[in-house]
Amino acid sequence: MTHYRIALLGFGNVGQAFVRLLQRKKDLLLQDHNLSFSITGIATGRHGIAFDPLGLDLERALQLITTGNRIDMLSRRLSLVNPLEFITSCGADILFENTPVNYADGQPAVEYLRTTLQSGMHAITANKGPVVHAYHELTQLAKKVDRKFYFESAVMDGAPIFSLFRECLPAADLQGFRGILNSTTNLVLSRMEGGESFEQAIAYAQSIGIAETEPSGDIDGWDAAVKVAALVTVLMGIPLKPSQVDRIGIRNLTLADVQQATGQTKRWKLVCSARRDGQAVLAQVQPELVGADSPLYGVNGTSSIVTFNTDVLPQLSITEGNPGPETTAYGLLADFINTTR
Repeated sequence: MTHYRIALLGFGNVGQAFVRLLQRKKDLLLQDHNLSFSITGIATGRHGIAFDPLGLDLERALQLITTGNRIDMLSRRLSLVNPLEFITSCGADILFENTPVNYADGQPAVEYLRTTLQSGMHAITANKGPVVHAYHELTQLAKKVDRKFYFESAVMDGAPIFSLFRECLPAADLQGFRGILNSTTNLVLSRMEGGESFEQAIAYAQSIGIAETEPSGDIDGWDAAVKVAALVTVLMGIPLKPSQVDRIGIRNLTLADVQQATGQTKRWKLVCSARRDGQAVLAQVQPELVGADSPLYGVNGTSSIVTFNTDVLPQLSITEGNPGPETTAYGLLADFINTTR
C-alpha cells in the first residue's frame, strides 16, 4: 500500500465535493489501486488555513466551511498566512489547486502550481487559466523534477478529454474540433426556447449557482474562449491565448431570435470550434443555428459536447450530461489515480 499526503489549495464547492468523493471511494482506492491518503492541509480564501501532518478531521472541516466558520482551529501548528507559504510548508505529496480562474494571465494560479512542482509535489488543477497561459512551462518543469502536472477537470469537468488523447489515442493527429463547452449559455438558450426572456434565463442560472453574479465571462464568450485555447494548446500543440479566439457571445440574441429558430426546427447554440490552417489554427466562439441533423442540436440545459476530427478517426464525440461540482471532483480523482501510476 502506498500512502499519499494531499493538500488542497481552494476549498469551494469543487474542493468540498472532492473531499466527499475521496471519502466515498476510500475503500475502492485501497482495494483496486493499493492507495491510501490523508489530507494534511487545506487553504481557503476566506475561511483560513488548516494544517495537520497527521491528517485533518475532514468531517469537521466540511462542517466548519458549510456553516461559514474558519478552519484554523483544526491546525496543529500556527496558522500559515498565505498560499505560497502554505505550499512550501505543507509537506504533501500532491497538491490540488482549485482557486478562481484568471482569464487574462492565469495568475496567481500559475505561480501556485510552479511553486508546487518546485517544492517536490505533483500538481493537479481544475483551473483553465494555468493550462492556457503556462502549459508548456509547467509541463517541462514537471518533467524536470520528475513530477506530474495534470488538469483533466479544466475542460468539460470530469469527462476524459485530455487523458483520452494522452493515454488512449496514440499517434492520432487532431485536425480540429467543434462543440458546446459553456454550460451557462447553453442553459440560458434552452430556457429562452421555453419562453423566458434573456434576463429571466440569466436570473435562473444564477439562482441555481450555474452563473456568476456578474455573468459576462459566460455570456460574452470568455469562458468558452479559454476552453478553446486550452484544447488547442494541449491537444493540437499550438499555443493559443483567449484573445486570439474570434469571440462573439450570446448577449445580442433575443427571445424572438430563439423562438423563431425553434419554429424552424433549429436551435441557437454558442459553438466553439478550431481547425488547423497550415502551421496555425483558426479558432472561434460564436452563436450558430444548428439543425436537427447536428449532434449539437439535442445537447440542452447545462450539458456539453465536443466532436474531435483526427486523421484516423474522422468524428469522435464526447457528451457530458448536466455536470456539477461532483463531476468536476471526479476529474480530480481520476488525475489523482493516474498521477500515482
